[in-house]
Amino acid sequence: MTATAEGRAHPSPTSVSEADVAEFRRLHQRLGDAVESAVHGKRAVVDLVLVAAVAGGHVLLEDVPGTGKTTLARAVARALGGEMRRVQFTPDLLPSDVTGTTVFDPASGQVRFRPGPVFSHVVLADEINRAAAKTQSALLEVMEEHTVTVDGSTRAVPDPFLVIATQNPIDLDGTYRLPEAQLDRFLLRTSLGYPDAEHEIDVLRPGSTAGRVGDVPVVASPGEVAAAGRQLAYLHVADPLLRYVREIGVAIRTDPRVRLGASTRGLRALVRCLQVYAASQGRHYVVPHDVQRLAEPVLAHRTVLTRDALLAGHRPVDVVHEVLDGVLPPQPDQG
Repeated sequence: MTATAEGRAHPSPTSVSEADVAEFRRLHQRLGDAVESAVHGKRAVVDLVLVAAVAGGHVLLEDVPGTGKTTLARAVARALGGEMRRVQFTPDLLPSDVTGTTVFDPASGQVRFRPGPVFSHVVLADEINRAAAKTQSALLEVMEEHTVTVDGSTRAVPDPFLVIATQNPIDLDGTYRLPEAQLDRFLLRTSLGYPDAEHEIDVLRPGSTAGRVGDVPVVASPGEVAAAGRQLAYLHVADPLLRYVREIGVAIRTDPRVRLGASTRGLRALVRCLQVYAASQGRHYVVPHDVQRLAEPVLAHRTVLTRDALLAGHRPVDVVHEVLDGVLPPQPDQG
């Protein structure tokens, strides 16, 4: 046991056993299978979203309309047994439309709090870049602290809490650029894209279960997912792997094409994802391949290029991949 400054005792952090990992892998498999029954042919993306849900983070989906973003959010919420709310972001959307507000109740003569859509397990922030900065900023506190402060009162949102935000990378009319502080709140960024030929034909076939969220089975409870996330925070990450993560971060920051690289918070986000991802693969430890798999979705949207680099046609994704090619991973005898 360890004691705090106030003298209260708390349990010491415990390690994650192979049995714990095996149990989580089964949970992750059940959730993935359930979601994939409605989102066909996108298991890799489904697994990433589930990693974010368990890790307590959020997902930014950049994709064109009609690729299944809403279906994915609803399917994830249903599979984990939670509540899902959708917010359509528009230029006239107010912060109180997202977080909630206090209203006067004539019947009781009292002022009461009316919760906004963020008080649910999964929030679909549709076309988030169409809202003004003041509305986008309403999400900053709740995405980071999992609390909402209205009129001086702070209220906690449900646990787990997952924001799945979407933006269309093609249609930029009437949109606002997401500021770096907002992007940094997203644990990872990914896209669904169009399915391959086999799965798209399966989606087109009459009677297909694609998009039928009502048929997605409930295979877990929100409490079960939240407990798994708390436990996996203690999954072992060897020091050579931590140094590898830092070296990748430093190499991105010091690249001459980069104006702003991933912060320490961004590298911590990568480590958090690595813990959950490793467990989903049935391991109670992280390996270099995990870093190489997750570096792009976790770090690319936190990488801001210089104007000259953008004009030259470079992309943050390219920088991340070049850094991964240039930074040597730790060898097995290093930890």
